[in-house]
Amino acid sequence: MKRFRHELKYFINEKDYATLRDKISLVLTQDRHSVSRDGYLIRSLYFDNVYDHDLIQKNSGIFRRKKFRIRTYNYSEDVIKLEKKSRQGEYILKSSVPITREEYEQILDWDYDFLLKKTGQLYQEFYYYLTSSQMRPRVIVDYVREAYVGTLGNVRVTFDKELSFVTNSVDLFEKHPVSEEVLDYPKTILEVKYDEFLPEYVRQLLQLESHQRSAISKYVHCRMASIRYHGL
Repeated sequence: MKRFRHELKYFINEKDYATLRDKISLVLTQDRHSVSRDGYLIRSLYFDNVYDHDLIQKNSGIFRRKKFRIRTYNYSEDVIKLEKKSRQGEYILKSSVPITREEYEQILDWDYDFLLKKTGQLYQEFYYYLTSSQMRPRVIVDYVREAYVGTLGNVRVTFDKELSFVTNSVDLFEKHPVSEEVLDYPKTILEVKYDEFLPEYVRQLLQLESHQRSAISKYVHCRMASIRYHGL
């Protein structure tokens, strides 16, 4: 049974990023998705209803929130995940199930009935929101993730860079995507996730007390940038 995890987020500058990545790489292992030391590309299609309910809830600081997204890695269709991220304050719970490229295309074509035939609560829950709340694709979010993991505390430290949104499509497999970065300075997001406790050596290496925690939402940054870009 999955449990809620702690999630801490910080904006850090390039100097701090360079220092912290060198330190943390000595004690934690780089994530298996990585294709180089810089990490791997995450591309996610976020859904919201026609009233941008999830966007408004985040901006209003609602304690309990959720987001649905479809996620791919490194421009590949080999792994496509339907995900729901739930939040209660600083605690998060991520649920994930696989879908095929064909099923993804069905979702874009508003053909949702196949979800009811699949085994797994998340498929049915996604179907419910698509049909009852008129949830639709809203924005594609791109970033490069450099991730490090450790077994003690099930800790995961990530540096997310080059946060961008796709300006010309809401199709994850658009052949000619045009992206625009949304962050100026600092451009790196440090995230720390763990279960019951954060190992003290990780806390000390990252010098967390010297950084200002922020309620960072990549979806909100990119959705708001998309709204401004398209003049909506």
